[in-house]
Amino acid sequence: MIRITVDAEPLEGRDGQTIAGVLIGAGRTAWRTAHTGDRGVFCGIGVCHDCLVTVNGVEGVRACQREAVDGDRVEREVRA
Repeated sequence: MIRITVDAEPLEGRDGQTIAGVLIGAGRTAWRTAHTGDRGVFCGIGVCHDCLVTVNGVEGVRACQREAVDGDRVEREVRA
């Protein structure tokens, strides 16, 4: 098991899960706000950019592609 922090909320996931997988497993379906509304996973293969988050201070990380690592700090992105 791994633990990550998402917007200051601790979440648990399994080794090898993507950040999106951990978020979906915790019941979160949206974690980014764009000018057209809330976004989460759409394509799941890194093409659409709907799942972007900030991880450990790095903006624009695709949650569907990035493996969650124990101790990751994930933050919601807001884009206009």
